[in-house]
Amino acid sequence: MTSSLELGLDTFGDVMAEADGTVLSQAHSIRNIVDQAVLADQVGVDFIGVGEHHRSDFAVSAPEVVLAGIATRTERIRLGSAVTVLSSDDPVRVFERFSTVDALSHGRAEVIIGRGSFTESFPLFGFDMNDYQQLFEEKIDLFAALITNEPVTWSGKLRAGLTDQSVFPRIESGTLKTWVGVGGSPESVVRAAHYGLPLMLAIIGGDPLRFAPYAELYKRALAQFGREELPIGAHSPGHIAATDAEAAEELWPHFRANRDSIGKDRGWPPITRAEYEHEIAEGALFVGSPETVAAKIVRAAKGLGLSRFDLKYANGTMPHEQLMRSIELYGRQVIPLVRQQMAEEPPIAL
Repeated sequence: MTSSLELGLDTFGDVMAEADGTVLSQAHSIRNIVDQAVLADQVGVDFIGVGEHHRSDFAVSAPEVVLAGIATRTERIRLGSAVTVLSSDDPVRVFERFSTVDALSHGRAEVIIGRGSFTESFPLFGFDMNDYQQLFEEKIDLFAALITNEPVTWSGKLRAGLTDQSVFPRIESGTLKTWVGVGGSPESVVRAAHYGLPLMLAIIGGDPLRFAPYAELYKRALAQFGREELPIGAHSPGHIAATDAEAAEELWPHFRANRDSIGKDRGWPPITRAEYEHEIAEGALFVGSPETVAAKIVRAAKGLGLSRFDLKYANGTMPHEQLMRSIELYGRQVIPLVRQQMAEEPPIAL
């Protein structure tokens, strides 16, 4: 963990609603996301991530296009995915799209690659779910070769090989920063270390510190592969308002509807208010006043040795105005509080 913890935001591109409950179009939601990123840039947020989905409740299916739009309206904030579902995409095209965003943003692009928590992209793009594991293994192997910015020679079973192939546009300076998003698989943690890629932990439930064994595994694996220490990041959902009670009340109906809609497809029982409040108090929901959210971020950052924390600020059909207020509080109040507390408080003993 570095002393200068990066603090970011990300969104899965949730379709938003008006304050009266009228659901916005996906196009309107995309335009709102760009405005939200512009505000994040203005209030000092370090990173904005945009997720990839191919379903009706999420507006963004092409995050790189949205990021390109954001790039032309921002000055300093770093731009990335959250996550890019590499298994159902082509690594060459992913690199080309992100290197284009990097050119438009003067070197601010990065990518978080992963398997994704939804599988609708596999049949949509003609991939066999029986190849789920091998698809990711082959494609991360190719992508790791592409980000070297050198001609690539590569072969696999599920994609045509490359022989001394250059890919354009080249990254103008350095390499494309690439994270591996992990939801709790030790194999994925070790794979990130094997390729020398930073680790991004998706912490969406339970005490964030339960991921400490994964952080330690990653450090051990890096050492065994003869690599230097690399950044560890974490992403968790949350919402910020003036008070703890206000934040919890604003988020609850949207979080419940979103979670129960997804849970219905996956066989989960409906979430109760007691479970929701427990996740706020003890779990992975970073919900509350700026002081409450800052303290929770500091605990996670110190306990896991983080170099970056990303707050998933969009959760279901929350109105644009509430999201904008949450972003403003995050940038103007939470980030300064976290930086101050990180400098003052000793690491958490596990």
